[in-house]
Amino acid sequence: MLLESDSARVEVDLAHGGRISSLCIHGMDLIVGSADDVLDWGCYPMAPWAGRIRQGRFEHAGQVHQLPLSQPPHAIHGTVYQQAWQADGESSASVGLGPDWPFAGRAVQRFILEEDSLRLRLEIHSERDPFPASLGWHPWFRRRLSRGGPAELSFAPGSMYERGEDLIPTGRKVAVPVGPWDDCFVDLASAPEIRWPGALRLRLLSDLTHWVVYDEPEHAICIEPMTGPPDALNLQPQEVTPDRPLIAEFELQWASDHGKKSG
Repeated sequence: MLLESDSARVEVDLAHGGRISSLCIHGMDLIVGSADDVLDWGCYPMAPWAGRIRQGRFEHAGQVHQLPLSQPPHAIHGTVYQQAWQADGESSASVGLGPDWPFAGRAVQRFILEEDSLRLRLEIHSERDPFPASLGWHPWFRRRLSRGGPAELSFAPGSMYERGEDLIPTGRKVAVPVGPWDDCFVDLASAPEIRWPGALRLRLLSDLTHWVVYDEPEHAICIEPMTGPPDALNLQPQEVTPDRPLIAEFELQWASDHGKKSG
């Protein structure tokens, strides 16, 4: 799937998880391209859960469900990032939640490209029974573009979920430490922004209140809006019913940066 405007070109790889494989703005590609691990590239949707699920287990309506341990000892990032999506038009796509998810349902994505922004919408629908869910996006932004300085992250959260030794939030909120991070944050003072000095500014807007930042890699920064923290199916599940889908939006706004290069 291809979307184009005067300033931007967006490629969506439906065969590999319905992910954005390229976001090229003014000739600069912001997204990490293909990698050996399916988790490590593009901007992919996370559904019907986002982040890790402790030991792949969750309980719903008195029944314990076991998910495949896609990142042992946990399940991670849902089922749809591993599946082939079906185009529903020039700017939308959908996919079933798959056999690894114990409830009948589907995910729907919509892409709206404007001159200075890309708006994403993700929906989770139940086809029969109510089920718990969470969702989000996992973008891999390049630290360096084809021009300009290295990426600078502006991010001002009020608190962070404490992370246990098993990498799963304990449920307790704590003060924000100095990075690097692989953590979930809330109570942001302003929208996250990445600046590549002398090249581009990218502002990230969402109606979601939880943000995971993974900035340990040397080549990329991941800034992930989510409906809840990792392990949300146990900590903060949201119920999806046939007449009440779970819906969220994520907008990437860009502008040229004419400041002094920092590298």
